[in-house]
Amino acid sequence: MSTTPVEREVIAREETRELKERVVEINRVAKVVKGGRRFSFTALVVIGDEVDRVGLGYGKAREVPLAISKAVDDAKKNLFTIPKHGTTITHEIVGKFGAARVMLRPASEGTGVIAGGGVRAVLELGGVRDILAKSLGTTNPVNMLKATVNGLKRLRRPEDVAAARGLTVSQVLPAAKQEEEPAQEPVAAAPEEPQESQESESGEGQDQADA
Repeated sequence: MSTTPVEREVIAREETRELKERVVEINRVAKVVKGGRRFSFTALVVIGDEVDRVGLGYGKAREVPLAISKAVDDAKKNLFTIPKHGTTITHEIVGKFGAARVMLRPASEGTGVIAGGGVRAVLELGGVRDILAKSLGTTNPVNMLKATVNGLKRLRRPEDVAAARGLTVSQVLPAAKQEEEPAQEPVAAAPEEPQESQESESGEGQDQADA
């Protein structure tokens, strides 16, 4: 498949970015066989360039270093790009996987990453600097991370939503809606005129009665 010079430049720039890895959990598991138990290790690893790409991997081997290397290779196959708006995500979303539920909510600049455990690793290596995260389901680390990835993958960019609705980006973003709300407030002051007319009519009625 042929690519344009711009696409080739973008691909080359992404390949040159250094991918950082973070081991979230290492667990020892046992397999019961005829002669007894065979112990092995599992590793849960997150990799990312701390800009906008992140991936989650899971590996299993008889030794810890080999399990980590397998998890890193698996994470490289699952790299994806996070839609962002500045230093936070584009909108609120709840990621789901199995019994895990992870709520991700945009935050103002300077808030930081309010998250715990492996969720923080995914968000930080994905380049998200301001966000609020909350686990609403199971605390299983594998399912929590997969739920986080599910939520991040389902995020939509303002440009895509605007194109689908036939609107401009400024009309789609929440900031534009907040600016439009104060303009609608003075409409509530209009119904005062009939009260004045009623007072004047009552005044005229009193004058006629006095006459």
